[in-house]
Amino acid sequence: MSDKSTVGFIGLGIMGSPMAGHLLHAGHEVVVYDLGPAAVQRLVSQGARAGASCSDVAEQSDVVISMVPDSPDVEAVYLNEDGVLAGVRGGTLLIDMSTISPVTAVKVAKAAREKGCEMLDAPVSGGDVGAKNATLSIMVGGEREVFEKARPIFELLGTPTLCGPSGAGQTVKACNQIQVALNFIGMAEALVLGAKAGVDPAIVVKVLSGGYAQSRVMDVRGPRIVKGDFEPGFRSRFHYKDLNIIRETARAYGCSLPASALAHELFSAMQANGWGDLDHSAVIKVIEQLSQVEARTKGE
Repeated sequence: MSDKSTVGFIGLGIMGSPMAGHLLHAGHEVVVYDLGPAAVQRLVSQGARAGASCSDVAEQSDVVISMVPDSPDVEAVYLNEDGVLAGVRGGTLLIDMSTISPVTAVKVAKAAREKGCEMLDAPVSGGDVGAKNATLSIMVGGEREVFEKARPIFELLGTPTLCGPSGAGQTVKACNQIQVALNFIGMAEALVLGAKAGVDPAIVVKVLSGGYAQSRVMDVRGPRIVKGDFEPGFRSRFHYKDLNIIRETARAYGCSLPASALAHELFSAMQANGWGDLDHSAVIKVIEQLSQVEARTKGE
């Protein structure tokens, strides 16, 4: 991929804004679009150009990247009458980095091929910290030749891995979201049990982080949880959406995922309590509610 290629970036939320910024600062011309004008203006102030629509972004770009919340959003971005495929030139590289259903990823890739464009599904893991630090794990579905063409762009954002054909990136992301959700739930139960027994949760985090229970989830979020800091790096409502995708995918393949079903119920309880915009680590609040205790470090 040429250093001078123009990259269109659609979706400038918690993840998309810093990702688009990395591409801009690496020397790419970047054309941005988002439903929120303030998000667009922030990137324009750094040197990006504003696109008038998804179609307009596609008309100006050699590569188009999308980073939006859910499967219907991706379909709208690409398939609507003012979507990417309405304005795209044949040969444009399309990369969807949203987390969506593998079925939707395959559907949109098929439509892109019919327009003469190559497409990759490339969901990410690493949250807002990974997006800001360009250390995302990028799970890619598509053809190897296309993956290698996109590699220079991916490496500005994190570490890419080709997982298989179209849709495989989304399948691996679903696997990732199972593990992350269950890590949060396991940590929540450990902290709540410790707090109920009178142990400072900060001590529990410190000790568990030095042993076999250590995890990236605990390293990044454990200290924040015990301070009651649930500012979103990844909103719980989006993880709940991912758990719905996991359930749908499991049904499609006849796969039994009992622990994921429990995670789905706990994240559903978060939404019912109005905690959808909190970080997904706030699942501990459900366990706290059930146990009638708050796992907060002393003095906080």
